[in-house]
Amino acid sequence: MDFGALEKPEASPPEKPVDETPKVFSVSDINKSIRSLLEGSFKYIWLKGEISNFKPHTSGHWYFSLKDSKAQISATMFRGSNQGVRFRPRDGMEVLVRGKITVYEPRGNYQIMVEEMEPVGAGALQMAFEQLKAKLKGEGLFEAARKRPIPAMPRHVAVVTSPTGAAIRDILNILGRRSAGLRVTIVPTVVQGEAAAPSICKALSLALKLTDVDAIIIGRGGGSIEDMWCFNDETLARNIASSRVPIISAVGHEIDFTIADFVADLRAPTPSAAAELVTKNALEITDKIQTLKSRLWRSWENQLRMARQKVLAAGQRLVDPKRRLQDLSLRCDELSQRLELSVQRYFDRRRQELKLLLTRLPSPRQTVMRLGQDVEMLKTRLEAHWLRTIEGKQAELTRLNSMLDSLSPLRVVERGYSITRKGDVVIKSAEQLKKGDLVRITFAKGQSEAQII
Repeated sequence: MDFGALEKPEASPPEKPVDETPKVFSVSDINKSIRSLLEGSFKYIWLKGEISNFKPHTSGHWYFSLKDSKAQISATMFRGSNQGVRFRPRDGMEVLVRGKITVYEPRGNYQIMVEEMEPVGAGALQMAFEQLKAKLKGEGLFEAARKRPIPAMPRHVAVVTSPTGAAIRDILNILGRRSAGLRVTIVPTVVQGEAAAPSICKALSLALKLTDVDAIIIGRGGGSIEDMWCFNDETLARNIASSRVPIISAVGHEIDFTIADFVADLRAPTPSAAAELVTKNALEITDKIQTLKSRLWRSWENQLRMARQKVLAAGQRLVDPKRRLQDLSLRCDELSQRLELSVQRYFDRRRQELKLLLTRLPSPRQTVMRLGQDVEMLKTRLEAHWLRTIEGKQAELTRLNSMLDSLSPLRVVERGYSITRKGDVVIKSAEQLKKGDLVRITFAKGQSEAQII
């Protein structure tokens, strides 16, 4: 690239006469001229700097600045270009970009239009891997608590891999040798290239539609990080994490790790190891059944031997039944005698107690006579009490009659007064009467009616 035009300006043109009119540029003209000059001088350049003020727009474009210790330049990366970037830029990241220097004419700002971007100090693939790993780990997709155990005795296993690779041959050989009765369904997919990740997601979806599948092996043989990059796809990782069926990830060799390994329920270092892990529990259970069978037979033999010893010991302690009956008969006679003596002593004791009570009990006739005397005495006292009560009540009644008689209005009438009524109302004042009223007059002896005139 020739920078001579920028470093050494052309010779100044001869001065124009003062009387000539100077040329006047518009802002648009000068910005267009500067753009042409920059784009003509700087075709495509590589630029290294630190990202600052990174802003992803809703349209998909990226706007940011690149800076070093002394200066900075604006940068734009359109959606069509940034879709090929395998990592997520962030402020403070040092990157190497390739693009063109141009001018945004409406504002007069010059910037670099970025078309490629690589991180400085680490590969783009490794950067993208670490970023996706940190993102999914932060969401809890790597937690052991959410991972499902592989069934102990799987009856149906689905294998999502390439049908022509060495991995499927190794898996089928091991499964056939270690578990002949196991049903295996191969779900073919592409495991390398740009179309691999969507193909694996589709194959995994088909495998999950198998209603009786117990476990799924997903993987491929070894290769470079680019070859196995499809197993670092975020969509595939989320599909594995949300699977209802336990998934074993078997990608590459033992030293190879992918995002699928971290989200899967079990990680196998190789496809062959995945097949061994699937059938491991079945072989262990078979061996355990044989061991338990042997232990059960030994236990039954020991129990039988001990039972025989107990029968022999019991037979040695067994006496003649006739002798046993005689002993029981003697024991019965002894208990009968003891019962009779006990009953006799009980009745003797009760008789003595009855005699003692009879001596303490008084004569019923004397008791009746004494109670009769008490009744006569109480009867006399009761009659005297009632006589006194009746006499007192009669005296009180006489006193009250005298008091009532003295207060009777008839006594007043006997002294020459009369009682005048108008209907049921006793007349106490002349104001209660008017001419023509009929009244009834009560005298000491008899009554009369009168009319007020």
